[in-house]
Amino acid sequence: MFEGFKVLFVEDDSAVRSSLGQALRLAGLELQAFVSAEEALRHVVPGLQGIVISDVRLPRMDGLALLKEVRRIDPDIPVTLITGHGDVALAVEAMHAGAYDFIEKPFMTERFVETAMRAMEKRVLRAAVETLRSQLHEKAGIEAALLGQSPAMLQVRAQVLMLAETSADVMIVGETGCGKELVARCLHDHSRRRDRNFVAINCAGLPDSLLESELFGHEAGAFTSASKRRIGKIEHANGGTLMLDEIESMPLSFQAKLLRVLQERKVERLGSNDEQPVDIRVIAASKSDLLEMSRHGTFRSDLYYRLNVAVLNLPPLRERREDVPLLFQHFVLQAAKRYEREAPEVSGEHMHRLMAYDWPGNVREVRNAADRFVLKLPNGQGHGQGHGQGLNPPLAPQGPMTLTQQMDVIERALIENALKQHEGCPSGVVEALGIGKKTLYEKLRRHNITIKDFR
Repeated sequence: MFEGFKVLFVEDDSAVRSSLGQALRLAGLELQAFVSAEEALRHVVPGLQGIVISDVRLPRMDGLALLKEVRRIDPDIPVTLITGHGDVALAVEAMHAGAYDFIEKPFMTERFVETAMRAMEKRVLRAAVETLRSQLHEKAGIEAALLGQSPAMLQVRAQVLMLAETSADVMIVGETGCGKELVARCLHDHSRRRDRNFVAINCAGLPDSLLESELFGHEAGAFTSASKRRIGKIEHANGGTLMLDEIESMPLSFQAKLLRVLQERKVERLGSNDEQPVDIRVIAASKSDLLEMSRHGTFRSDLYYRLNVAVLNLPPLRERREDVPLLFQHFVLQAAKRYEREAPEVSGEHMHRLMAYDWPGNVREVRNAADRFVLKLPNGQGHGQGHGQGLNPPLAPQGPMTLTQQMDVIERALIENALKQHEGCPSGVVEALGIGKKTLYEKLRRHNITIKDFR
């Protein structure tokens, strides 16, 4: 459970050192036992994957001095001190000095092991958070923009880089909050058009009466309020990229005009008889099935086929849950910087609930939850019933959970996600998860998961 992590245990009494060391080993903890604080201190390094437990009463350097040295080397290493009966003042001093906990003699072995396990859980989680932060700092280029190491996101990044090198128009399909505009921006930034304008239009955000003027522009006097010439968004994107977000909301009457522009690559301003040539790459984005809409007559089929040259399908977050910790940590760091606050630590309980939640609002909802987490605001549950409307994971703990239970939930989510992606095909699942078939079937039995439910 804590593979690679160890307990540095300091106790000068050989009998006590032996018995408590045995209890820690039986609990599954790796142990290094020492007679003196000086000897243990030689093994304490920044980023140590482990914890320190020490008796306070030691020859030469005592436990308090050891605590202060460990804190100086790395303040994130949990240190637990064992104090004598009645050493209340000593215990208070230890806590003020930054000790994780203290245990007063005499104590039950179970209490000692339980304290060690809690300290180790804290250290393991802290190390995981630091790893996430390190990964975020090391990322550059498209990996820094489109975060995630799931197979689905690896495929999306590869497709973006491949399409960015071409001049093909692109259709991006994905649920609300999946990051369609971010992907469109990456297509632009990694193309030869990167030095020209990236122009994004939300088709659902413009009244029908303004859509034509906004996209095509107009000449002075074209209509009552047109006091001077205005260059439209299509012309403004000349040489660059035009993104048409929520294109499914575009009125049918305007779709025919857009189709002509896409075919001819020419635009005619309102009130003008002259056509202006434009060199644009068009990226359309939709949360709806445009083919189905065209079959029902609510979207022009000829425009659909004109746009449907290259398609990028963005997976919802519930199908790539393994990316949630990285995304949440990224947004927590962003929010902490924006609000000028310290980035709070994500507890094991919080991480478990982040991974178990379905995220109907996708990445946008993760960002909102991270903002609330940094600001220490309520999670907003119950304030909305629709897709992504105020729904957030229950970040407040709802009963104690051990690290094993948390890891079980995360493991089950990853296996179910892989089964969905590969339609219940075991060979695809073992390849995606990097495990053997025997291991997969053992985990399926342990989590009571039936393969046929995913076929």
